[in-house]
Amino acid sequence: MSVRKRAWTGHGVQKEAWIVTYFDTKRVKRQKTFRLKKDADTFASKTHIEVQDGTHVADRSSVTVKMAGALWVATGEGEGLERSTIEQRKRHLKFHIESFIGDKLVSKLTVPLIREFEDSLREAGRSPAMIKKVLVSLGGIFADAMERGRATRNPVRDMRHRRKGKEKRTEKRHKGKLKAGVHIPTPAEVRTIITTVEGHWRPLLITAIFTGMRSSELRGLRWEDVDLEGRAISVSQRADEYGKIGPPKTEAGERTIPVPPMVVNTLREWRLVCPRRDTGRIDDAGNPIRELHYVFPNGKGNIESHANIVNRGLIPPQIKAGVSVPTEELDKKGNVIMAAKYTGLHSLRHFFASWCINRKVDGGLELPVKSVQERLGHSSVQMTLDTYGHLFPRGDDADELAAAERSLLG
Repeated sequence: MSVRKRAWTGHGVQKEAWIVTYFDTKRVKRQKTFRLKKDADTFASKTHIEVQDGTHVADRSSVTVKMAGALWVATGEGEGLERSTIEQRKRHLKFHIESFIGDKLVSKLTVPLIREFEDSLREAGRSPAMIKKVLVSLGGIFADAMERGRATRNPVRDMRHRRKGKEKRTEKRHKGKLKAGVHIPTPAEVRTIITTVEGHWRPLLITAIFTGMRSSELRGLRWEDVDLEGRAISVSQRADEYGKIGPPKTEAGERTIPVPPMVVNTLREWRLVCPRRDTGRIDDAGNPIRELHYVFPNGKGNIESHANIVNRGLIPPQIKAGVSVPTEELDKKGNVIMAAKYTGLHSLRHFFASWCINRKVDGGLELPVKSVQERLGHSSVQMTLDTYGHLFPRGDDADELAAAERSLLG
């Protein structure tokens, strides 16, 4: 490592600069020029330590965040990630990362600079949830760059490691627990929805209510996975947002769910009129051959979109049934416009979980936590407890405490 002064004459003007010469971690000779000696000395000291620690990446070996992001996307495509995941990576890179730090070298980004980036996102109007997702993506870009030898540190990981405990506590405090009548439809609301929903949306919502299946699982469900005689539905595949069929989200997602008579009877009737899919084949009479395939398809027998299920299947029955909340808008007559109380199909999954957990005297199944986990297809019991643990019956309510007291005291 050497720092030397270079002087020369250009266009009749005397000029000078300070040159730092060193060998990087791969024993490649490098040079970097500075206008001021103090900047050269600072770089030399910092680089000497980095080379010794094996953490130095020369600017010429580094890439910009934009280039590293493109490589990160390519890595995901090569690993066969779902299209929705790849598209999310591209959106985060294009709309939230490139315009702020796309031209910066990954080797130059530090924790303070990532904090500045985070502040810039906030000032630009990004929501806390979006900022969190973008930082996760940026951390993925750095991790990929490190594997490619383009970076030696992941400042996003370093920053989030220090904030992890505090962040989790804050997130938990803001998110709160799932509550009946707020996040989870009440039994009375579910009964009202069931009596109101009509047409081809009825079998879908009834199945969602009594199986807790995810939207992607319902959209990818085939008739061969429905055992009406055995009163069970097997989950073996799912359809992503682009209609591509793939395996369940996790290994635990592949499961068999017992169903009550209402689901069996509803699906038996629905099977008679369910749209059939065009196979692309022709019979002897020259007519196209259509066959039953998906349980809840669109009008042509193909995979239904998630947006249609929510906007046309879930929301209208709620408004019709009065399971709604007021908005700030008024109609032409000056009446308050009402909106559906539950705007996501996942609310029915929450109801199914609560139905499995609730005591039999309250109309529930009173299943143990392991059974609830298996029916929901959670990857672990801990996930079930983290989400729904507060719904499980307590053993210290007033009646049970009184019974325990009588047993103790005689």
